[in-house]
Amino acid sequence: MPHATRAYPSRIEHADREAIAALITAGWEKGHSVDHAFADAWDAGMMLGSRRSWWRIAATIQDQSARPVAPTRRGTGRPPREAPVLEATGPGQVWSWDITDLRTPWRGVAFKAYSIIDIYSRKLVGWRVEEREVDDLAVEMFRDAITREGIPGAVHADSDPAMRSTVLKDYLQELNVTQTHNRPRASNDNPFSESEFRTMKYRPNYPGTFVDIEQARAFMTWYAPWYNWNHKHSGIALFSPSEVHDGTWRQRWDARARTHQAYYEKHPERFRRRPTTPTPASIVGINLPKPEPERLQAA
Repeated sequence: MPHATRAYPSRIEHADREAIAALITAGWEKGHSVDHAFADAWDAGMMLGSRRSWWRIAATIQDQSARPVAPTRRGTGRPPREAPVLEATGPGQVWSWDITDLRTPWRGVAFKAYSIIDIYSRKLVGWRVEEREVDDLAVEMFRDAITREGIPGAVHADSDPAMRSTVLKDYLQELNVTQTHNRPRASNDNPFSESEFRTMKYRPNYPGTFVDIEQARAFMTWYAPWYNWNHKHSGIALFSPSEVHDGTWRQRWDARARTHQAYYEKHPERFRRRPTTPTPASIVGINLPKPEPERLQAA
């Protein structure tokens, strides 16, 4: 059981947590900070939890729209951009794409690796390596990927100029594909592409630098099939992206489960309870709301 949902003597009761959340939200609607709401309750003779606990509970409130936004020196006065929320329950529903630099021996020079990833299966459905970021090349990559894989329901990307290209936007709009982008300075809005780039660049055989674009393209020509078919991805229960994409992971899971249970039968003393074999998540998304914690029953 996750530590956050465990019962322990010092834990604030669910009713008190709800009361604190209600007082914080009411304070936000009046333009008051969490500290202000805490002090008001204290002055009224109400002590439901420590000041730090109030801040922790404030961070878990799902609806943060009423929270006051303090103006900053660099602020534009505009409300913050709404976080993109995307959900996939199967392959081919949501794609994420990005561009990363491939270093060269020359200062200020880098090749550009474009890639499109299916966020449900983590499969690379499109990629290419070029000398620069070009709108038309991104459209060609998407056209080739859609020809092979079909039209996705949504495409998510960073907020760089290449990702907000009018040429690509018009192409995807013609196909009725929803488009979303990262918020400024919010790299966690595009975690799947960032994770894939990290896998690529932290491989033991990653060259580090590429002397010419042919070498960069040769590496990607090897890497993309390896990633799709051979990589045991920790985010999808150590199956390969292609296995999750085409559903063949279930046959491999059956074999793993039998091996897992045979090991348990042989060494039950090594387990607290009968183990279950992990499976890929049935719902994958970007900025999905956290599930409500279950109410703890009094011991």
